[in-house]
Amino acid sequence: MSDAHPDPVEPTPAHQRENPEPHEQQHFPSLLLLFLCSVLVFSSALYLQRYSGNFDPLVYNEEVQGTGVAAGSGAAAAADPVVVGKKLYVQNCVTCHQATGQGLPGTYPPLAGSDWVVGNEEAIIRILIHGLTGPVKVSGMDYGSAAMPAFGPLGSNWKDEKIAHVLTYIRQEWGNKAPPVTPETVARVRAATANRGKAWTAPELAEFHESK
Repeated sequence: MSDAHPDPVEPTPAHQRENPEPHEQQHFPSLLLLFLCSVLVFSSALYLQRYSGNFDPLVYNEEVQGTGVAAGSGAAAAADPVVVGKKLYVQNCVTCHQATGQGLPGTYPPLAGSDWVVGNEEAIIRILIHGLTGPVKVSGMDYGSAAMPAFGPLGSNWKDEKIAHVLTYIRQEWGNKAPPVTPETVARVRAATANRGKAWTAPELAEFHESK
């Protein structure tokens, strides 16, 4: 009598190489993975809310204050010349004239209490635009070993607003009490000296410096 349950056939090497038969099965994502994704989305939303600046293209413009739009007007807010001027000074002038405005004795003249800085703006504007070379006497002391670089077309090519802002800052910092310099005044001086192709010397600026 035959066996009702025959012994299973031993798998051959060919059978062992076969992949298991495919079958349908639902795979649920890990709860930890879902939690991490939720945290990532939430954090991204918070970051955009805090640092997007309402997606205003002017919000990080150094020439514009605040959000870049005046409250209730829709017009760009005017920049604070002293704030912008200080930033420009730190980035471009502090190495020579120092954070205190005292300069370096015998090499770089001081800006604090300088008769050139607080005197007639016509002279200091010309110096910023075209630079200064040769000996110069500042507050009774002689300097001449270092030249002042140009920030106009012969040098960094700053716009009138930048020159006005940094001059306004140094004329009102470290105890200096001189009126601000306007971009319009810088533009006028720039136009009047447009044909100049070299740095100024102190004697050339004497007429402006002495008429304080």
